[in-house]
Amino acid sequence: MARKTYRANNVSASGPYSHAVEADRFIFLSGQTAMNAEAGKNLQGNIAEQTKQCFTNLIEVLETANLTLDDVVKVNVYLTDMNNFTAMNEVYETFFNEPYPARTCVAVLALPLGAEVEIEMIAKRKGQ
Repeated sequence: MARKTYRANNVSASGPYSHAVEADRFIFLSGQTAMNAEAGKNLQGNIAEQTKQCFTNLIEVLETANLTLDDVVKVNVYLTDMNNFTAMNEVYETFFNEPYPARTCVAVLALPLGAEVEIEMIAKRKGQ
């Protein structure tokens, strides 16, 4: 099976990984936190701002693979505090239209660099 990797220029990485890997028509996007190219590893903002930055990063990665949020079929959200679920969800729903992708949201003990949220996605390329 052929596979292709993607790396978005304006998205920072906290470790040795590809921003996305394409296998067949599925594109697996690595989890993104609120880390950005300007602030680097200094995560800033409340849960709403961090969620928005996660999406900004993920959209950059999708665009690198010539995809959009409309191509996303599955989303995994990791929160360090489920009390942030409502605030995260309010931002989340501004990025998607119905029919929504499948989604899982779980609480985790901790995330890299003290992030409060991390989001990963799976997209599927249209066509044959």
